[in-house]
Amino acid sequence: MTIRVGLVGCGWIGSAHSRALKGLIDGGLVDAQVVAFADPVLDSAQTFARAHRAPLATSDPAEVFAAVDAVWICTPTGTHRQLVEGAAAAGVAVYCEKPLAPTLPDVEAMVAAVESAGVANQVGLVLRSAAPLAEMQKMVASGAEGRPMAAVLRDDQYFPIQGRYASGTWRADVAVSGGGALIEHSIHDLDVLGWLLGDITEVAATTSNFAGHEGVEDVAALTMRHAGGATSSLVSVWHQVLSRGSVRRLEVFCEQAFLWLDDEDMGPLHIERSDASLAVEAPTAADWLERLAVAPELREPLAVYAAADRAFLDAVAAGRPPHPDFTVALRAHRVAEAAYRSARAGMDPVSIALL
Repeated sequence: MTIRVGLVGCGWIGSAHSRALKGLIDGGLVDAQVVAFADPVLDSAQTFARAHRAPLATSDPAEVFAAVDAVWICTPTGTHRQLVEGAAAAGVAVYCEKPLAPTLPDVEAMVAAVESAGVANQVGLVLRSAAPLAEMQKMVASGAEGRPMAAVLRDDQYFPIQGRYASGTWRADVAVSGGGALIEHSIHDLDVLGWLLGDITEVAATTSNFAGHEGVEDVAALTMRHAGGATSSLVSVWHQVLSRGSVRRLEVFCEQAFLWLDDEDMGPLHIERSDASLAVEAPTAADWLERLAVAPELREPLAVYAAADRAFLDAVAAGRPPHPDFTVALRAHRVAEAAYRSARAGMDPVSIALL
């Protein structure tokens, strides 16, 4: 049965998912049809709808929920909870962009809403769809390189209220975003570090504010302990170097190998052992990516979104739980909330109970 899809929020991230969905559908990779769009700016919804020949463009998300089987929530963070609860109440499978919500209680309520309604749910932690990172995680989890010992992750991008994000300045408003670089951008990193090294059980953090947007940190530095005994550190920075988009460097030390990445999307994955060093081109989605019906130059930039979107639609079609779901996001949000508490307390360590 063809899955009827809707999308709420026709901004930058909505555009990425819209293009990815169109490419998947036109390429015959999923059995779905995008039939509805909603945005507070009706012209934006209508523009997106024309690209898909979708019959419904509206400023009322409830109209979308009534018309679809699955919906993408791609709006500012502070609006997510109400929209997710509305979708769940309508019995609609829901894909919600990260971060799920500005506060931990909001995230907990969203998890409860989708679980109570029994609807399929997935969160936009798309780094899990990046082939080099997935290859690194596979190698670490295999134990072939010994136990993971430590990881260092630096994540930086220009303050996302300019450049390609210039259409929306809400990330500088703590009432909408819930915070800054840590929750809005590096919620990805908290998820990745937990995925690689095991659940995070303790965090000590400090934050700084250079840009002057109240409550919106542009530097966060964290030290974390993991359930298996490993340690990780994260530095997240929002700067004003507009030539740098989103750049990550990740280093992982296992007992028998050093693994590192400078590009989580393209790789390569570098591996150094006692006897040799090599660069591994991680397997990609090439077996289907060539069928993604978008301009060739857009295939790689859209690959992680297309992979995540396809995984969600495949799970909905098969009637199985999607992954990563809201409970995965909840783990990362619990770490972020503990980190903010640690920063307020002068970098005192804060313990995090395992779910």
